[in-house]
Amino acid sequence: MSAVLVALVLVPLVPAALAAFAPVRAVKAASLGAGLVCFALTLALVPAAVGPGVQVGFLRVDALSAVFLLATGFLYPATAGYAIGYLHGGHSEAYLRRFYLGLNVFAWSMLCAPAVNGLALLWIAIEITTVVSALLVAIEDTDGAVEASWKYLLLASAGLGIALLATIFLYYAGSTVLGNSYDLAFPPLLAAAPELPHTAVRLAFVLAVLGFGTKVGLFPVHTWLPDAHSEAPTPISAVLSGSLLATSFYAVLRFHQIAVATLGPRFPQTVLLIFGVGSLALAALYLLDQHDIKRMLAYSSVEHMGILAIAVSFGAPLALFGAMLHVLAHAAAKGNAFFGAGVLVRKYGAKRLSRIRGARGVLPWSAPLFLLAILALAAMPPFGIFRSEFAIVAGGVQASRNVAAVALVALVTVAFLGLSAATTRMIFSPDPPPDPAGELVRGEVSAWMVAPMVAGLAVLLLLGLYLPGPLADLLTHAAAQLQGAP
Repeated sequence: MSAVLVALVLVPLVPAALAAFAPVRAVKAASLGAGLVCFALTLALVPAAVGPGVQVGFLRVDALSAVFLLATGFLYPATAGYAIGYLHGGHSEAYLRRFYLGLNVFAWSMLCAPAVNGLALLWIAIEITTVVSALLVAIEDTDGAVEASWKYLLLASAGLGIALLATIFLYYAGSTVLGNSYDLAFPPLLAAAPELPHTAVRLAFVLAVLGFGTKVGLFPVHTWLPDAHSEAPTPISAVLSGSLLATSFYAVLRFHQIAVATLGPRFPQTVLLIFGVGSLALAALYLLDQHDIKRMLAYSSVEHMGILAIAVSFGAPLALFGAMLHVLAHAAAKGNAFFGAGVLVRKYGAKRLSRIRGARGVLPWSAPLFLLAILALAAMPPFGIFRSEFAIVAGGVQASRNVAAVALVALVTVAFLGLSAATTRMIFSPDPPPDPAGELVRGEVSAWMVAPMVAGLAVLLLLGLYLPGPLADLLTHAAAQLQGAP
């Protein structure tokens, strides 16, 4: 398994290197191939991650990190395939080379983040995701894209500066027990956690939630997210939402593990509950009055990151299992939603919701798939998010967090109303008026843009209806780790 782990962090660099000199057609094929290989490698790591884990050098994968690797491992090939159709025609060779270089390095950094063994290396990996994704947000070179990229870069850098301070405080706490020469690796820190000074760990955890929470999109440090998701190319928006936010939340969970082992569960759970409820409440209210399809999905991302924070705050095994399942289901659902939004924007030439009408009659495949993705995000059965949110709410009741569980259900319902109302108008309203340049032609933009949505739908149904035994074991072990198990 050591060779599998090493290969996982090397494969994305191959198409990234090819982007500099190989024909663009070969770069596209290599990017899709690298994505499929990485997904297969993440699946291969699951059995070992459920057991003792895999470690080689500074790389280490256990059950918790494997969950987040799976989310990125699925979205990587899905996005690479979708991009083939999305970028067909109308782009220069230089643009395509920059795009595929950025996409593959971005995927590499998000695979490295859960795979590295240590808080310092984790911070570096997430810093790399910031730089690469900011460049991808600005790749269209419009005024809006450049402004969104700068806003994202400034806020995320400020947040990661706070996260670096959290890492330094935890290093100080660890040095009191392990000495000054230790490297912030996870196993020694977790073993020494009961002896760490409480004040330093408490401060480190709050700073980590605030700092990494900037990248997660938690309220009140979420303000970059709607702009960046709206202005980035749609394939990048899908990866930002489905994978990057979750990868940043993984960093919060590593600090949470240490905080629970040092302080007990009450303090870290209270902190996450405050940030989670604030994020969910803000997103639910904003979803009631959105006018841009990609900004709508961006606020849906804030909603789901809030749900994850609340789920971990409940602390019950069932809620934590639901949180881990939610990471995977949200990646598939949000990827599908952005893929569908990209088709709609390309077909109608607009992101304004008011200009997208009668999609059911114009896009026979993409419109229903987009609708199903929205229903999945709204936690409708039989999709995976219904199963994960049901487990989270049940876990909250199990932990006697009844008020928080009721608030979660109420706010998710408000978010559902906003998402469903906007989507219904786009899909089922009367056919759109004739376009000034001619009537919209019925038919899909590209089969490459539809195929990943079909794959995402299959994953959502699988997660909702039947969890394979190895995957269920992985989620159970990851949840146990969040409760303090090694």
